[in-house]
Amino acid sequence: MGRRGSSDRLEALSLEIERKLQKALISNSQHLQILQQLFADIVLKVDDRARDAIMSENDDGIAPVDEREDGWLCFYEILANHFVKVPESGRRILELIVQLWSQSFAANIFALLFHKWLFEAPLDEKEISLRYSSALVQGATNVFWIDIQTNTRHFLSLYHYLLEDVALVPDRLTKISLQAGRDLFLLLSRFMFFYDQDPLLSSFLEHFPNNNKAFKSQTSWGFLEHFPTFPNSFLVGGPADYFVIELTDLLQKLKIEPVLLHYLSRMSILQGLELRLSTSTRLKACLYSFTSPGGPTYPTRAVRHAAWNTLDLLFPVDGSDDSLDLNLLAACLGRESRHQDGRKAANAYFPD
Repeated sequence: MGRRGSSDRLEALSLEIERKLQKALISNSQHLQILQQLFADIVLKVDDRARDAIMSENDDGIAPVDEREDGWLCFYEILANHFVKVPESGRRILELIVQLWSQSFAANIFALLFHKWLFEAPLDEKEISLRYSSALVQGATNVFWIDIQTNTRHFLSLYHYLLEDVALVPDRLTKISLQAGRDLFLLLSRFMFFYDQDPLLSSFLEHFPNNNKAFKSQTSWGFLEHFPTFPNSFLVGGPADYFVIELTDLLQKLKIEPVLLHYLSRMSILQGLELRLSTSTRLKACLYSFTSPGGPTYPTRAVRHAAWNTLDLLFPVDGSDDSLDLNLLAACLGRESRHQDGRKAANAYFPD
């Protein structure tokens, strides 16, 4: 299929998106349903026939299907590339989305279709870019949560782009507001393990401007060093503390067993991370909350085992009289004992 034919088909898709947005704008009673359907449409998997028809040989920036873990290519990925190469094709769509900002799914649609455009296409007005950057972070947050709740990876390409091509590229970060940049790093911290991007954690930590040499080892933890400066850093700590706090907060919200197990299985990478005492205690308390049945987390047996293993790995008992650990165990398990004694007691009450 020639480049011209691919371009024509993408223009046809763009016009269809524009038509649906116009319909949503004038329909007071059906705008939610229309936007929800449009969102579902652009997330659809591109089958072989459609891929041959709408993708040209110049579609760089899109990983080939045979190189993807799930072999899944969505329409939004192709359209996002198209709107960078042909910005005028999406101009009317952007105008309509702006008029629908307050509606559900509007930010989701914007994030999927225009995440590359925001950073790669020239923008004239700084005020417009600030408004778009807020919508990008909100939309990305929404779609990543959809993946979490369904245990799918349909939005991996969006996450990968925001991490590798934005967070780790300082020049592109300047295209969004300072607050949006901070929010973006916190967002990426929460979902890094879910999308199996923790091998890039080293690069991510390096982009933290107020980096405090978070690791004792000689490993280059680039992601933290790229973190933006936060006004309350003197209270919270350095990049590593922010990363672990976001990770801990997300863990406490997870209800899907396979997702929770996946997160726990990736946490070995946190070994050697230097944290403030308050952050370390927060992480311990979170993990302990998954070690016994009942509220507030109601963990399954598999989750309890994984939580204990993670605790043993990250916080090995050295035999010292750590009063903080004793108090933490007393608060979380209701027993005044050391880590190992607490585990034996838990196993006695809750045998496998």
